[in-house]
Amino acid sequence: MEAAQSRRAASADRLPVAALLALAMTGFICIATETLPAGLLPMISGGLGVSGSMAGQTVTAYALGSVLAAIPLTIATRRWRRRSVLLLTIVGFLVFNTLTALSADFTLTLAARFCAGMAAGLAWSLLAGYARRMVAVHQQGRAMAIAMVGTPIALSLGVPLGTWLGGAVGWRTAFGVMSLLCLVLIAWVLAKVPDYPGQADRQRLPLREVLATPGVRPVLVTVIAWMLAHNILYTYIAPFVAQAGLLDRVDLVLLVFGIAALAGIWIAGRLVDSHLRAAVLASLGGFAILSLLFAWLAAAPLAVVAGVAAWGLSFGGAATLLQTALADAAGDGADVALSMNVVAWNGAIAGGGLLGGFLLDRWGAASFPWATAVLAAAGFTVAWSSRRHGFRPGARSGPAVAGH
Repeated sequence: MEAAQSRRAASADRLPVAALLALAMTGFICIATETLPAGLLPMISGGLGVSGSMAGQTVTAYALGSVLAAIPLTIATRRWRRRSVLLLTIVGFLVFNTLTALSADFTLTLAARFCAGMAAGLAWSLLAGYARRMVAVHQQGRAMAIAMVGTPIALSLGVPLGTWLGGAVGWRTAFGVMSLLCLVLIAWVLAKVPDYPGQADRQRLPLREVLATPGVRPVLVTVIAWMLAHNILYTYIAPFVAQAGLLDRVDLVLLVFGIAALAGIWIAGRLVDSHLRAAVLASLGGFAILSLLFAWLAAAPLAVVAGVAAWGLSFGGAATLLQTALADAAGDGADVALSMNVVAWNGAIAGGGLLGGFLLDRWGAASFPWATAVLAAAGFTVAWSSRRHGFRPGARSGPAVAGH
């Protein structure tokens, strides 16, 4: 009898790894689809007969689609069954990546990229909440860490792999490969990912009420400050590391960042359920201090590479930590709050590019660490002051959510 109960308890505690990895694969496709053109711009430019700067707008169109569609699509699909929404996003990637691969018209390509970005906006608002619903409350942090692992893998490997693939078989085939991955993922989701109902009318909170929920705004402000700081450095990593003579080793620097970010995700998964507040403060505080060190040691190659590794370690768990804090604060409004997170996150990516470009033109890459230090310190201050609601101390607690 005791042995049977022990087996049942162990089974209940076992994470649904296959299902969570399907969510991670969805995240990988989101990021890889977004960043794929970055390494293929000369080929896309030649293939569509446009300038390199115009070809770069394929990335802008994708980000714009995510920002504009995340909140309205999330609200529109709240009543739908969750697996249906997940499959809709994957089918969106399948259709619009295929259209990108086949299109000979630049306007049509931009439209396809915009629509692919819409699918990504909906996916990002769904993934964290989906992972949380698969498990009991004490497993939610670890579940989200697994579900988010596709992001740093895509960030660190997506562009170099896409560039290699495009050089080997052509840029159109590279997008075709993304479509094939979507077909595999659809079968994976149907086989392994459980389905859950959408929100009942009594559970659906209006946008304004979700935004007014205590803790939601401080977390979103922290997201914006942290991601702005991160993206100033990440977007302009080439001119930054050029100060240390590493311009021809940017690929190695990004690989170091990606590997360290994977370690950061593992650490966040271990800490998020018991020490979420401490992990957020340590990550932001560490990034602020590291930024100051970058300001003083930007010309030392070994110091820069070691600093990039520490930066990746501090950043890797950001998605897990911030989305967990936001969903905890929002309660029944978690899906809508997470769609706001998509807007904040992608807005910060765009803002980091704009602010970083301004700093680069005005004061050069040496100004980046000072800006990131200020922004990271601002995020740390907001998180520190949000002790009661947004970033509560101690272990996370709440009702079990598995099977909702």
